[in-house]
Amino acid sequence: MSRTLRAIMVILLLGSCGGGGGNHGPAPRALDDACLILDQRPEYSRAFRAAERRWGVPVHVQMATIYQESKFDGSARTPFRYTLGVIPMGRQSSAYGFSQALDGTWDEYRRDTNRHRARRNDIHDSADFIGWYMVGSSDRLGISRNDARNQYLAYHEGRTGYSRGSHNSKPWLLRVAGEVETRSQTYRAQLARCGGNRFAGL
Repeated sequence: MSRTLRAIMVILLLGSCGGGGGNHGPAPRALDDACLILDQRPEYSRAFRAAERRWGVPVHVQMATIYQESKFDGSARTPFRYTLGVIPMGRQSSAYGFSQALDGTWDEYRRDTNRHRARRNDIHDSADFIGWYMVGSSDRLGISRNDARNQYLAYHEGRTGYSRGSHNSKPWLLRVAGEVETRSQTYRAQLARCGGNRFAGL
């Protein structure tokens, strides 16, 4: 095997590992129970609380968004596209990590917040990104930070798409946004009653 070919194979292998270095690990079990999620991953609780303090986006809204985007899998990526059913043509988008942020939007976030070392497979950075993005949607589109449904629609479509009503022609997306809202309220109720006063006020 030539040295060049060996080097290419090493690069491809490293690239397939999702960038590494994050704090993602395996996704928590029992994703329908917010209290169990935070019991299994105490760092998630710290991350969500920090983002809530900084941006005012509630913990349950952050959690419902991350559930929908990545199922709490920090290494999540979009599927590959294939031509002729067998030839890989790259991934469907650059979305990656807990928040499934796109490359360009993530770069904008890092510039805007001066968090140049932020990583999408880090729960703290991903929660902060969601808070940052949703505050922008609140400021520009008038969407309440507590409104998980419309925040998710703007998150998915982009603010320009949302303002144009692009989501209204996508029944499947409206259904998903409704599911995000329902999960957000479920998580809120769970967090309000679990673990004594650990999550009081969420």
